[in-house]
Amino acid sequence: MAKETFDLVVIGGGITGGGIALDAASRGLKVALVEKGDFASGTSSKSTKLIHGGLRYLKQFDFWLVKEVGSERAIVHKLAPHLVLPEKMLLPLIENGSYGKWLTSIGLKVYDILAQVTGDDKRKMLEKKEAMKLEPLLPKKIVKGAGYYAEYRTDDARLTIENIKTSLRFGAQALNYAAVEDFVYEEETIAGVVVKDGVSGESFTIKSNYVVSAAGPWVDELRVVNNSKKGKRLHLTKGVHLVFPYEKLPLKHSTYFDVPDGRMMFAIPRGKVTYVGTSDTNYNDNKDKVTTDLADAIYIISAVNNMFPKIELELDDIVSSWAGLRPLIHEEGKSASELSRKDEIFTSETGLISIAGGKLTGYRKMAERIVDRIAKKMEEAGGKKLKDCTTDEIPLCGNSDFKKFKHVTKYIADVHKRIKGDGFVEHDAWFLVTNYGKQTETILETYATLKDTDAYVRMIKAELRFGIDHEMVQNPMDFFIRRTGRLYFDIDGIRQYLEPVLEEFKTIYKADDAQLLAWRETLHKEMAEHSDFSLERV
Repeated sequence: MAKETFDLVVIGGGITGGGIALDAASRGLKVALVEKGDFASGTSSKSTKLIHGGLRYLKQFDFWLVKEVGSERAIVHKLAPHLVLPEKMLLPLIENGSYGKWLTSIGLKVYDILAQVTGDDKRKMLEKKEAMKLEPLLPKKIVKGAGYYAEYRTDDARLTIENIKTSLRFGAQALNYAAVEDFVYEEETIAGVVVKDGVSGESFTIKSNYVVSAAGPWVDELRVVNNSKKGKRLHLTKGVHLVFPYEKLPLKHSTYFDVPDGRMMFAIPRGKVTYVGTSDTNYNDNKDKVTTDLADAIYIISAVNNMFPKIELELDDIVSSWAGLRPLIHEEGKSASELSRKDEIFTSETGLISIAGGKLTGYRKMAERIVDRIAKKMEEAGGKKLKDCTTDEIPLCGNSDFKKFKHVTKYIADVHKRIKGDGFVEHDAWFLVTNYGKQTETILETYATLKDTDAYVRMIKAELRFGIDHEMVQNPMDFFIRRTGRLYFDIDGIRQYLEPVLEEFKTIYKADDAQLLAWRETLHKEMAEHSDFSLERV
């Protein structure tokens, strides 16, 4: 990177930065992406993990946002049907709730129209008896019926990494653990960035004609380095999710339900667990260490117990959690939950282009707007004319020939048929395919070459080798947290397979005992911070 001159440097390896890298590279730009931590280690691994149409924004009369993210759902599902999975959502109608029957019916109809929903995905209005049959845990005394509509569930970190990997097919280059420390200027215009490599400790310069900051919560810090933090600024809010064993919260359907303070919350079954969120509180603390505190946990547990009276969750029932920041645009006099989720672009006098705000679902359109702006600047400067955005037609890595989700389900069955003889259950095949898509074939090829007697050890080593070979995994945290989501959805899997994974790191990276000890301690600390809400630790 230090030896080349790029058309564009993208700062930030989250979903927005990954989307920009893919859009720009696919239009023919020479692109470098740098991320100060691991890819998706900020906001982009800590969302509600839904590609959703923004039903809540109807209440704010933000029809434009509903239309854009609603339309985008279908596109992102088409690009990665193994990673963006159909999820029917139940919206219970309760006495004195946020949504009445008439308003919900009209709202969901408008939602369907704006989001261009078709076929079986169109909304249905359910009577009380139908709602209770679909979800017996609902409070029978106060439920009056329900709305039933379509959403999509994803793994946000996997969606990010697949966007970045897909950009490499078009010539982009990407580095994690590479922090931008300063900017390079020529004639008072940005001409590159100074980067510190977190692995080697060395600093180097990347020359570039344009620089985009998609650094999420850290956008304002880079504007300060650029001496351009003027006018609008970020307003950070914290969102928390709690994870429970499925048997503790055995919902049959994903549910979008009322909270006593007037907010709404999601409860989503996912494999062995059900997760619930999110909170929405102002945040002014350490952006590099955002954690779930006791108040967050009590708030969410109280909300669940209020809506599902047969469930009596306690702090000890939490198996994991995550907390992330929303980099929203500050608006005077508005509370955290009232702030707009629209993205905004800032361009400094020296040419630094920054983007903040926005939703996971809208990442592709955000990227398109950024690259369109760069294309216009290039044309005005007498450069080449770029072609229009085509990312709505570029399949993401892992989607080699899935045309529809039913093809994904057939592939899951095929993978299970091939591995069940070694003791794997259907969930294991589901996990592989919904994380890696057709890249599962590469993992299974490696699995077949390994000699460990325990089949699950062989499989997790094969996964790890795929992550190191193709996804720039630098340490066990990258693997367990962001590439596989095990910290959130299978924390026992970390406890069970930590030592074999460390042994594999020792072999591949020639890590010494001191490094292995440091990694082991870090993972144990991460697990405790995410799952232990006992009063002793708090």
